[in-house]
Amino acid sequence: MSSLAAVGFVVFILILFVGIYLTLFGLPGAIIIFLDVLFYALLTGFAQVGWKVILFLLVLALLAESLDFLAGLTEVHPAPVMKKTLWASAIGSVAGMMLLTPVLWGLGIWGGFFLGGLAGLLIVELLRQAKLRTPHQASSRAFFAMIGQKMLKGFLALIMIFVSLHNIYS
Repeated sequence: MSSLAAVGFVVFILILFVGIYLTLFGLPGAIIIFLDVLFYALLTGFAQVGWKVILFLLVLALLAESLDFLAGLTEVHPAPVMKKTLWASAIGSVAGMMLLTPVLWGLGIWGGFFLGGLAGLLIVELLRQAKLRTPHQASSRAFFAMIGQKMLKGFLALIMIFVSLHNIYS
């Protein structure tokens, strides 16, 4: 592998991390992951990632974003994007990777990154909710719906990453 190809692969992996991080905040991270894999496939001439995988990833990305949109129409509590939330989720992501990687290896890197980021986001939001007066706090139902929404979208994004990396490394 040439040094340019190695740099390109590092950028590819970093964009996958950005995609999974964006799913935490209701942004189109699954679409970013899909576009990243599509661009990688185009650059490599579809040698490692074929059209069937690309179509499967497209379906998963559209499903993830559609479910996220539909959940947003219900009484899901939207976690506000603040500096504290961004920092806490970033620190949580690194901590999650450090905790789960020795135990689960590759799965621990990606799963720990997502779960740690989600934990950081939830801790900040719980602390913020505790400071609000009762009528302004999110209901337990809305809060758990938010957790479910983020878990579902993150799970679909993780599947997209695992499928793409499995095809690249096999």
